Amino acid sequence: MGHNYAKPLTPEVRMERVFSRLPDNWAVTMERQNGESWSVWMQRPDGTQHHVTGPVLVDALEEVWRALR
Repeated sequence: MGHNYAKPLTPEVRMERVFSRLPDNWAVTMERQNGESWSVWMQRPDGTQHHVTGPVLVDALEEVWRALR
C-alpha cells in the first residue's frame, strides 16, 4: 500500500517560494538588530503596507506576504 505524504518544506524552500512570488514593484525591508527578532515590512504599489516581527525570518516573510496578497 503506497503512501502519498507531502514532504515538509525546508526554511530555504519556503523563503524561495515567497521571494519568487513577490512582484518587482513591491517594497521589502528585512532587518534584525543584535540577535533580536526579525522585522519584515512590505508595501504594495497602491500604498498598502504591513509589518511583522518574529524570531524566524521565513515565518515573518510568509505572514506579511499572506496579509498583503
